[in-house]
Amino acid sequence: MTLQALVTPALSESAPQTLQDNPRALVDEVWQIVNNEFVDRGFNRVDWQEKRQELLSGDYVNSKQAYKAIRQALKELGDPYTRFLAPEDFSVLTSQTSGELSGVGVRLAVDKRTSSLYVVDTVKNSPAMEAGIKSGDRIIRINDKPAALMTIEQAQEEIKGEVGTQISLQLSRKDKGVFQVNLTRAQIEIASVNYSVKQEDNLKVGYIRLDEFSSHAAEQMKEAISDLGKQKVTGYVLDLRGNPGGLLFASVDIARMFLKQGEIVSTIDRRGGDRHFSANGTALTDLPLVILVNEGSASASEILTGALKENARATVVGTTTYGKGTVQSVHSLSDGSGLAVTIARYYPPSGTDINHKGIKPDVYLDLSMEEQLQFKNEPDIMGSNADPQYKRAITVLKTHPSAKFVRPEPKPVGLRWENLRETMKEENPRWQSSPKPETR
Repeated sequence: MTLQALVTPALSESAPQTLQDNPRALVDEVWQIVNNEFVDRGFNRVDWQEKRQELLSGDYVNSKQAYKAIRQALKELGDPYTRFLAPEDFSVLTSQTSGELSGVGVRLAVDKRTSSLYVVDTVKNSPAMEAGIKSGDRIIRINDKPAALMTIEQAQEEIKGEVGTQISLQLSRKDKGVFQVNLTRAQIEIASVNYSVKQEDNLKVGYIRLDEFSSHAAEQMKEAISDLGKQKVTGYVLDLRGNPGGLLFASVDIARMFLKQGEIVSTIDRRGGDRHFSANGTALTDLPLVILVNEGSASASEILTGALKENARATVVGTTTYGKGTVQSVHSLSDGSGLAVTIARYYPPSGTDINHKGIKPDVYLDLSMEEQLQFKNEPDIMGSNADPQYKRAITVLKTHPSAKFVRPEPKPVGLRWENLRETMKEENPRWQSSPKPETR
């Protein structure tokens, strides 16, 4: 989903009592926002004024009934992205788009052999890292509750909580045995960008995986490109597979990091207002670039893909993208719930309407059912030689006209045979070379 950074503030404690406690007032609050912002001025042929009278005539005993009426009214607009979010769902959404959550900074996984929970890694400068929790640590108990009985989702819910509150984790480590740490929850910046250098024969590749376009995604991408540049990569693979989108401006900012010139995206609102976003001369790299996409690459992912593909800046590999060509504004409502409203449609540089159509890759390569199942069970194989789409991206990079090849640095295995041979010749001119020794 592409979410425009237009979040209205929650009402203060001095807000009128009717707005905070009256379900009918909440219903009208939603109606007013849709009336003022919804992209389709015809409201999908719904008489929106009449709909208001219908909604306000309802007898709502509690918020649950009001929520049901709101959802039904929004459904009639025929737009799946204009939707109401109960307080708990709105909290999850705001965490995703802000790129932050309240917790201790651990990423969890399940060991397929033992079904036990373990720590995959810890977030930099998080309470977990500062407490010395390491990748591979087994989680035995969370707040004295057995972790063996929890799913990952249940464990994550147990770990989350208000900033400043306490949590205890009982862990096990091979060289340490069972131990306990007490942590204070903090506001954690979620890593939207993960990257690494991969030596593919004589090509040094910067592999970047972007999970979502959060408010921190652009700064994290800038850091990734800068670090990979210092490591002298000769090309990039940008993995957007399964990326559902996020903030519109994050996608524009990231496009500008790869694109020296050209249009990125344009948006048209209900009044016909046309906004254009273009490169601004702040590109960080001009090295060859391949983008990986699939049917789960949506919205902001499609903005970035469309901009770089249509400006001939990148080759796109994978399958056709999701096809979501709309922009939403997100509002915080008076009772802590939320509302996302479609306020505009967006178009790539060519002006093509991608809604419900998606973006077709330059190199189409689908995964078999077996490969998709393997990805689900072993997500770490993404971006490896066991990943067919990644392998095809490497092939594309190798055949790129401006591809630069770097001979891989030799692995440090002690004194190399060639150096030893030359040394022996210098010390003993009569020494004759013999076959290289075996390495076992």
